[in-house]
Amino acid sequence: MPSATYALFYDAILREKQVVCTYDGRRRELCPHIIGKNRNGEDVVLAWQFGGSSSGRLPQWRCLRLAHVSYAHAREGDWHEGGSHRSEQTCVSAIDLDINIHVRRRRRA
Repeated sequence: MPSATYALFYDAILREKQVVCTYDGRRRELCPHIIGKNRNGEDVVLAWQFGGSSSGRLPQWRCLRLAHVSYAHAREGDWHEGGSHRSEQTCVSAIDLDINIHVRRRRRA
């Protein structure tokens, strides 16, 4: 049974909603793109962080371990995507949902 946080991120991908949460003690504003498990079997999400707090420059891609996410909620707002796809993502090794493969391709069909 997926966690409530997993379900929230999964639904946010399906509906192209932003997620605001706390991760590593920082408030993050994200658009989640891919969700599933990493190589260690942990639930993870690959998200584009466009706002909030960060140790580096924003915007940027983030790999979040969902067990470390707190105070998450979805909200309406513009959908943000990363402009750089030069390398294959390594965050999610067992993909459950990918906005570009599972969501947008179905809408076009």
